[in-house]
Amino acid sequence: MSDEAQQLTLAVAKGRILKEALPLLAASGIVPTEDVDRTRRLIIPTTAPGVRMVIVRASDVPTYVEYGGADLGIVGKDTLLEYEGDGFYEPLDLRIAPCRLAVASQDPDLASRSRLRVATKYAAVTRRHFAQKGVQTEIIKLYGSMELAPLVGLADCIVDLVDTGNTLKANGLLEVEQICAVSARVIVNKATLKTKHAATVSLLDRLDVRERAAG
Repeated sequence: MSDEAQQLTLAVAKGRILKEALPLLAASGIVPTEDVDRTRRLIIPTTAPGVRMVIVRASDVPTYVEYGGADLGIVGKDTLLEYEGDGFYEPLDLRIAPCRLAVASQDPDLASRSRLRVATKYAAVTRRHFAQKGVQTEIIKLYGSMELAPLVGLADCIVDLVDTGNTLKANGLLEVEQICAVSARVIVNKATLKTKHAATVSLLDRLDVRERAAG
């Protein structure tokens, strides 16, 4: 099979994940040949033969991988939980960009309520979480300044990513429940794992922080 046919395209989520993934990729011999913050190129070659990168919004990474626009992706677990598709595997936790998906509110007795108005961009995750608890929810979809919603009476609580919790505290909100821990994961297109098996497994092995630590 030709080298071009075995070329891998790696989609990486913009922002914190990209920033923390770059040193990990470099340690694995995968370095972009251009400054990712300055280049206007949409497809960026790397120093690793047969590996190129695309940098896209986090919410787009699973779509690119599922439909074959990229062979592999690096994206947060929160995005994967919200995405409703199954065209990829999730073989590796990179253990970078750690945080948590949590419920926050001004009301410390939130758990006693049977119906809630929840502001979040994680509508699917939120519905599943509260449905399992038997709590009815009205979801208000927001994309920024999530902490503002309870303060102005728009919502009873929020579901959002939490890192240090300082923003919640500064706005008088309590983290009342953790839904799940979140970190960056590697996902792989199902067809790629069959058609480019050797190249894919080699790349996964290089990225596996547990194997490198053991070595």
